Amino acid sequence: MSGTYTSAVGPSGAEPAPAGLGRLVAAVGPDAVPPPLLMLLGMVSTQVGAAIAKQLFSTTSPGGTTALRLGFGALVLLALARPTLRLGLRTAGLVAAFGVAMAGMNLAFYTALQRVPLGVAVTIAFTGPLLVSVAASRRVRDLGWVVLAGLGVALLAGLVDLGAGSGGGTAPLGGTALLCCGLVALGWAGYVVLGKAVSVRLGGSRGLALGMAVGAICVLPFGVAGSGSALLDPWTMTLGFGVALLSSVLPYSAEMAALRRMPARVFAVLLSLEPAVAALVGVTLLHETLGWPQLLGIGCVVAASLGAITGRPERTG
Repeated sequence: MSGTYTSAVGPSGAEPAPAGLGRLVAAVGPDAVPPPLLMLLGMVSTQVGAAIAKQLFSTTSPGGTTALRLGFGALVLLALARPTLRLGLRTAGLVAAFGVAMAGMNLAFYTALQRVPLGVAVTIAFTGPLLVSVAASRRVRDLGWVVLAGLGVALLAGLVDLGAGSGGGTAPLGGTALLCCGLVALGWAGYVVLGKAVSVRLGGSRGLALGMAVGAICVLPFGVAGSGSALLDPWTMTLGFGVALLSSVLPYSAEMAALRRMPARVFAVLLSLEPAVAALVGVTLLHETLGWPQLLGIGCVVAASLGAITGRPERTG
């Protein structure tokens, strides 16, 4: 999942990067890279991180993978953002809720990855922020985008028989797999809503660092119970650190640098392509096979996201 909690269909806006993140972004010279390319690199980094995480399942559980990703990610972001710990009661509660949502989202996501292709898991999860985006809308046409996204999920889940035959059909997802994907979507929706509230109070990078630290603490018992001493294996820890960098730190830096140099709507349109990027990475790096109904389902969800964005009046002031 993406390191930033900027919604795929409702970006929360840019913030000045703190000194630590500013140095990290400046070190790779992002101003020399076109913003759309930065966005693409951020999405590819996120999904490559997920592909590496899937390889960890041979030695660790989904809980262990989540603990490594959030734990290392929190350490890096805390060092870079240096957030204050002087929080009011309400802000502390928001950070705690944000961290719990992050922990649940990632734990469900990695559990789903054990059972379904990367592109399928990311696309179904993507419906969470999409529904958040259209929930407050009073336009009838947005209901059409919800229906289109629902059709996409049904195709991905194998719940719609298009008469593809044995050569092109897809087996229906198992109940556990479908439940996990649904929980990811629910967690991502909460991640967007709570993350925006935390960002308003603390700033995006500081809120993300604190929320990820809370999430790491929440998921640690699951990691220890599911993986035990395997979490301390040097190679496993190295891969976990790589997942944290690829799935959290680098995408966040790239997306924030891009968002400062492009309109929020353009940012959201580009981020709507993430399910397609996930499917491509899954096919390329994990050699996952997607039937044409699944590819059509991914297309439906991406089209619904693009339609929800481009059909919305531009805000002014």
